[in-house]
Amino acid sequence: MIGVGRLTLPPYADFLGVTAARDTDGAPLFKLGFSDVVVGRPGFLHGGAIAGLLEIAAIGTVLDALEDEPGTSAKLITVTVDFMRGGRPRDTFAAAKVTRLGARIANVEAFAWQDDREKPIAGARMNVMLRRG
Repeated sequence: MIGVGRLTLPPYADFLGVTAARDTDGAPLFKLGFSDVVVGRPGFLHGGAIAGLLEIAAIGTVLDALEDEPGTSAKLITVTVDFMRGGRPRDTFAAAKVTRLGARIANVEAFAWQDDREKPIAGARMNVMLRRG
């Protein structure tokens, strides 16, 4: 598993080439490095790779918000992905925001972009089930 500090990502993040860091505000920031593994149709990223990056960003951000509760696990219940434009063959970034953090459920929004954070290539809304340790 890979991670930043106590932020740990699932094993398929390593397969996709996703790394985690922190932005200037200290919030989790995720990067999908471009490689042949994430190519869909010629000249574009695979939609599943983009959706996987958004999922990793959402779960990672939820677990980061619960870092003072070791042993907490998170599992996706629902995922809705909106693809806004085609991902080009370059690095892609994602960040997520927890909009509600309950005792058992968290609601999360995640966005992916390439050159300009203000021009996302995809967005997602997710419900995450929490098992607190």
